[in-house]
Amino acid sequence: MIPLFGQAPNPIVRWEYFIDEWDQIQRALIEHLELTVYAVTLGLVVSAGLSAIALRFRRTAAPINGVTAFLYTIPSVALFGILVPYFGLSRLSAVLPLAAYTLLILVTNIVAGFNSVSPEVREAADGMGMTPARRILHVELPLAMPYIVAGLRIAVVSTVGLVTVAAIIGQGGLGRLILDGLRRAFWTPMTIGAALSILLALALDGLILGAGKWLTPWAQRGRSAL
Repeated sequence: MIPLFGQAPNPIVRWEYFIDEWDQIQRALIEHLELTVYAVTLGLVVSAGLSAIALRFRRTAAPINGVTAFLYTIPSVALFGILVPYFGLSRLSAVLPLAAYTLLILVTNIVAGFNSVSPEVREAADGMGMTPARRILHVELPLAMPYIVAGLRIAVVSTVGLVTVAAIIGQGGLGRLILDGLRRAFWTPMTIGAALSILLALALDGLILGAGKWLTPWAQRGRSAL
């Protein structure tokens, strides 16, 4: 049985490692956060464009969903491997696949959010003299926001997990600690990397949830009224 703590030869947590290697752990955590933010931001921008096309030209919705679903089914290790010959062991080789995996989730939720807006609401906005752009920004987008936030939460949490896999190309953030522990059968860096990944996912999910509640206060009042 592997001891949890203490001075055993290979405990799950060796506190001396945490203290001595704090700089390395901190760099890994920051890199993990940066990769997650870059990937989700890129995925959100691309998804917004694809969703706009799918909503404007309805016939494109099925092909767009098909392409994003296909990208989602590609194993992450294979996708990293495909890009390395072109971009090397760089951050770009990690961010592009990570962003690709967010597209299906984000496009689906963005389109569902805008489709949830009733035609009567759009007609009322048009009757008030709103331009299409103003109607989208001030009426449709706020009403679609709960769907977008829900998709963003899923995309962020899944990306935090996938970032660890990018350690195979030297860009994995906390995944590097996990990979280092696996290579040396040293449990402490594995435990620290996994625990911090979970905590990071929970923290980002809570942050987005709080931002979503702040952006859609009427939705919270509606639920409390029920």
